[in-house]
Amino acid sequence: MSDFQLNRRQALIASGLGALSYGLPGMVLGADKVDSSGKAVASEKCCIFVLLCGGPSHVDTWDMKPEAPLDYRGPYEPIETKVPGMRINEMHTRLAQLTQHFTLINSMSHPGAINNHFDAMHNLLSGQSEKRVQEGVPDSQPYLGSFVAKHKPSTRNFVSNAWLIKCVGPPVFCAPNIGIGGYLGSAYAPLFIGGADNHPAMPDFKPPEIYDSYDEERFGERKVLLSGLESLRLDRDQRVKDWSDLREKTYDAMTRQEGRQAFDLASEPAEIRERYGMHPLGQNLLLARRLVESGVRFVTVNGWTGQAEHDKAGPPSSSWDMHGGNMGMGNAFGNGSYGMGFCLPRLDQALAGLFTDLVERDMLKNTLVVVTGEFGRTPYVLKQDPPGRQHWPQCFSSIIAGAGIGGGKVYGTSNKYGEHPTSNPVRPEDLAATIYHALDIPVNNPLDASGISRSLTMGKPIMALFG
Repeated sequence: MSDFQLNRRQALIASGLGALSYGLPGMVLGADKVDSSGKAVASEKCCIFVLLCGGPSHVDTWDMKPEAPLDYRGPYEPIETKVPGMRINEMHTRLAQLTQHFTLINSMSHPGAINNHFDAMHNLLSGQSEKRVQEGVPDSQPYLGSFVAKHKPSTRNFVSNAWLIKCVGPPVFCAPNIGIGGYLGSAYAPLFIGGADNHPAMPDFKPPEIYDSYDEERFGERKVLLSGLESLRLDRDQRVKDWSDLREKTYDAMTRQEGRQAFDLASEPAEIRERYGMHPLGQNLLLARRLVESGVRFVTVNGWTGQAEHDKAGPPSSSWDMHGGNMGMGNAFGNGSYGMGFCLPRLDQALAGLFTDLVERDMLKNTLVVVTGEFGRTPYVLKQDPPGRQHWPQCFSSIIAGAGIGGGKVYGTSNKYGEHPTSNPVRPEDLAATIYHALDIPVNNPLDASGISRSLTMGKPIMALFG
């Protein structure tokens, strides 16, 4: 190899940053701009994707059927909201005052015969309902955050794609490509932050090690050394200067305080933290807001609400898999860890805190917020003691807001029992296409890491949601 035949990996390794910015998940640097003083300007569009793992009951939350028989509608009553005609669960008292800021989609549906978390999660996160083979590897479709990291990477923060609490509980809830970036590779996989025993509602929460490993003196010495070496060659080959510019951007990202400061939740006013709720979901949403402020493009938040003090049975898992007694989870309508009496008020508080914060900070116009499970629950209540609901991929509800999405609307309807969509059905690929469109990412014919043209999804953006 000649002196000038450098590739991206070699250049980054030479700068002492290769392992951090090339090989580790989520750490892909892009081209955010800085102002004349060298300070990063406001981030481009970003997304907070709240994944209610397990699948909340749509007929008990955002698509209630008060006229249906008790065995279908369950014990809850809907309440009026700021938007005439839009009614949601009576425990969503805070969210009811903020419906003008988001759209409810009540016609989500998985095509095909699936009925398990694994496949439903894969469909939702990949934006594909049909399993495909990419380069001989089944199901290698990257997930939403990986595509965003590929097409809208950040230099303001080492991380472009973050995931707050990885698949809490059994692996049944983890889709296959969550941690690998699909065919894009591990550089585009998410950086996982926290866990059931290390989350930002805990006083001793610890951020990822990458934010603790920065040694300013060591990196400064490497920078001086490389500058001296490059000065001998800058006038002989433009490619060296190009890699020098890349290295400078990498150093710039590493030495900024924004990434590390995002994890300092103690700097938030107490009233803001309490607005979100001092529980895992609330504080993870607050951390998500801080992360996108620091330049992270895509943050997935596990919708785990924590464990009830009186209900420690079973592993900490996805709060919304509310089967009831047939899987030992207690009453789906009760106050245990898998009960809507416990989970819905926490979800209400956390989402209301996020929307209020984004509006007050004028961030909603550039921050896309998506709140969804991988599917819904059976419209009928299981006849068992205690009661619950089974998986239901045929129909479920989602919330979407910000980044050009209009607020105060309900898109799509389901039949009188919530069994299937009756107007404007939305497939996972349509939701994915809408997310990409909102983030200004072209859906058709982008290039993958090897230069091959691939569609991000076969879906179409739902243009009626915008404006």
